[in-house]
Amino acid sequence: MTLVRLGLVQMKMDQAPQKNLQKALKSIQELAKKGAQIIVLPELFLSPYFCQEKNPKTFELAETIPGPTTEALMKVAGETKTVLVVSLFEKTVQKKYFNSIAMIGPDGKLLGTYHKMHIPSLPPDLYAENYYFEKGDEGFKVFDTPYGRIAPMICYDQWFPEGARVAAAKGAQILVYPTAIGWPLMDRAELNTAEHDAWQIIQRSHSIANNVFVTAVNRIGIEGNLNFWGTSFISDPYGRVLAKASTDREENIIVPLDLSVIDSMRAEWPFLDERRIRIE
Repeated sequence: MTLVRLGLVQMKMDQAPQKNLQKALKSIQELAKKGAQIIVLPELFLSPYFCQEKNPKTFELAETIPGPTTEALMKVAGETKTVLVVSLFEKTVQKKYFNSIAMIGPDGKLLGTYHKMHIPSLPPDLYAENYYFEKGDEGFKVFDTPYGRIAPMICYDQWFPEGARVAAAKGAQILVYPTAIGWPLMDRAELNTAEHDAWQIIQRSHSIANNVFVTAVNRIGIEGNLNFWGTSFISDPYGRVLAKASTDREENIIVPLDLSVIDSMRAEWPFLDERRIRIE
């Protein structure tokens, strides 16, 4: 048995980035005290989800990595000996803008970044991310940490099987998806339920097809045209949901993951070893 403890921070965002940062830092410290070794924040946790409108002033929210936010997080990571998975609006030195993940190690050092590969453009009044972000330019990555091999991806990447498969083939044990997704504020209850279920099913399917753990970490609350549905969860290589947050409350969740389950499952269901890749 190889146990690691994964912590999820499901948050409601304030208009003030510093308030969101302080809330996140407090949650990291609380989870670390309870034994969390890997801690994941929601997508673009520093602000409300601004991609529901096209506003050039919003680019002022972008920052470099490393930068002020990562410096604060690197400090707390070193103090708590945790791996942090953090989604930020990144402005590079080349003045390119990405929806990025900063991977921070338990020594307080930056392990690297991931640039979101799949950038949604529709509906434009809900997810107009293509106005703000370039498409990822570095492919899917796997980071070796003292607590396992982690592949960070972001929200819309969830819907594409290629990312999960590539990451697993590169040796990932845990797929991590910081997320911002919810129900549109309109009368469509039946479709809302279907989309909410589909969101969970597709990610649990990644767990099964690739013999890995998968976690999605979402925000909550009504922002603009969206009611973010929370439901942050973790599934194991059999697609079983090990823990799930509510749809409407801030919650910090910690779950032990037995990474040895991956090897046990692959001995019986060797999907990666026996796959055939041929396009005609």
